[in-house]
Amino acid sequence: MSDEVLVERRGAVQVITINRPSVKNALDAGVAAGVAAAVDELDESDELRVGVLTGAGDTFSAGMDLKAWLKGETPAIPGRGLCGISITPPRKPLVAAVEGWALAGGFELLLACDLVVAARTARLGVPEVKRSLVARAGAALQLPRKVPFAIALELLLTGEAISAVRAAEVGLVNRLTETGGALEGALELASVIAANGPLAVAATKQIARSTADWTLEEGWAKQFEIAEPVFKSRDAREGAAAFAEKRPPVWKGR
Repeated sequence: MSDEVLVERRGAVQVITINRPSVKNALDAGVAAGVAAAVDELDESDELRVGVLTGAGDTFSAGMDLKAWLKGETPAIPGRGLCGISITPPRKPLVAAVEGWALAGGFELLLACDLVVAARTARLGVPEVKRSLVARAGAALQLPRKVPFAIALELLLTGEAISAVRAAEVGLVNRLTETGGALEGALELASVIAANGPLAVAATKQIARSTADWTLEEGWAKQFEIAEPVFKSRDAREGAAAFAEKRPPVWKGR
């Protein structure tokens, strides 16, 4: 993996860091390949339970590297979308830890994550229309599903950024921290998730992310198909036994 993306393990949590601080962590082909490889490792590992995505320095990501784009580069992975996660997100939860700016493609990368922890001083926005571009890496599609429609349109059509505090008010940010504390806050949230049954967490994420595409009738049937194997797993029996015996569960992912 290139130095443009750094990956480390902190217990059951994988930390993925976009490492181009000199260009505000702008997204190019190298970053895309690195992030995609990291989330593949996250899903394939039996030890890793949750991923945290962040940016080096004082910025999450200023978006697509326009200089690289003018040379014909793209931060999209064919069939998988922006950095390999906007169309095909990982099966396991992914938490964004945001400091500074999360703009354009950086904002769309944030939208591809399941949860967001941001410093109060962070700024989020989709300024594509200011450059006669379209936020086609997820914002135009996903933002109206995450916030009230009028607010989504305001962000998309004005191109103006909002504060992390405002983003939390409209439901885009889960937790706020002081400046410099986003990663620690994200790790704290990730550790709570990582302590839960991995099969149950993955199945719950799959159901929750799929509900927008299902009718209520379809949802009951499809939910059963996804959840039933979890109820029959060894981990489910372990969870019940640990509760009865008043001890921490030991998950096997089986």
